[in-house]
Amino acid sequence: MGRLLDIITPLHTKTVRDYLARMTDDKVSCMKVARRYDRDFWDGHRRYGYGGYRYDGRWRQVAAALIKTYNLPDNAQILDVGCGKGFLLYEFKQLLPECTVTGFDISQYAIDNAKEEIRPCLSIHNAAVPYPYGDREFDLVISITTLHNLPVYALKNALREIERVGKNKYVAVESYDSEEQLFNLQCWALTCESFYKTREWIWIYNEFGYTGDYEFIYFD
Repeated sequence: MGRLLDIITPLHTKTVRDYLARMTDDKVSCMKVARRYDRDFWDGHRRYGYGGYRYDGRWRQVAAALIKTYNLPDNAQILDVGCGKGFLLYEFKQLLPECTVTGFDISQYAIDNAKEEIRPCLSIHNAAVPYPYGDREFDLVISITTLHNLPVYALKNALREIERVGKNKYVAVESYDSEEQLFNLQCWALTCESFYKTREWIWIYNEFGYTGDYEFIYFD
């Protein structure tokens, strides 16, 4: 197993969330809308997802932290599994202009509405389906807040593919360690399929042969 990191948590904890309001806002219907991953999820009302996911530079600090953590060279090859609109990949290109970035997501809307500069580097693909890349092709493979949206049998495939194509790997998922965190997660999550405690995620990583680094996002 790799290292437990603290890369995305500082960004995650900046957002204020009203857990009970989401749970009591016809949540089942909102979940069904969110899981289409279309405009409603990304840029519609907050009850369906992000409530407007627009570029604001917030991912620059994450890209900088990952570059430092993995000592990425100027010509690094980077893959983002579940890249959304590609804002993080855009920041990599700003910080490492000679790097090659690649991303995929299941959302056609996200790819179509990515930043124009990065859009040619993005494609539609399912994280649980074999990746069209060679073994250890990338200096860094990342997957942030995507893998918990897969059921456990799909997690096996995704983690093994991330392991296969990356020299360095970093994944971040939603998790919990207390009853309070579980309650908040269940209230807030719209697309999560895998609700696991920290130690359960670590067991999954070991069981499926994932040796990269990881981080857990909690809802306190």
